[in-house]
Amino acid sequence: MVDLTKQEELVMLHIWKLKECTVKDIQNKFPNPKPHYTTLASVVKNLEQKDFVYSKKFGNVYVYYPMIKTEDYQRTFLSGVVQNHFKNSYKELVSFFAKDEKITADDLKDIIDIIEDKKKV
Repeated sequence: MVDLTKQEELVMLHIWKLKECTVKDIQNKFPNPKPHYTTLASVVKNLEQKDFVYSKKFGNVYVYYPMIKTEDYQRTFLSGVVQNHFKNSYKELVSFFAKDEKITADDLKDIIDIIEDKKKV
């Protein structure tokens, strides 16, 4: 899976939420000042070329649909972050957030419960 630019990722987040949309639908999701329609259309075309979305034409309007699931992108993106910034260790990632006080002991207990529940399955 190829990496997305920040702009492509932001547009993709709207497409995932909308599930099917036109460029105008995406534009309406942005706060003011909204990006130009042509800019968004160009970003969506790039996403289509990268196989993140596909389109169907209805009359003179293209409707776009996600081809990649949000979870699949998150998994790939996070794996890259862990590999490139945390010595390929999820433990290092969690430690970083614990030291930075972004994760609490209760959060860690919840994570442990999730891990233990997975082991039971």
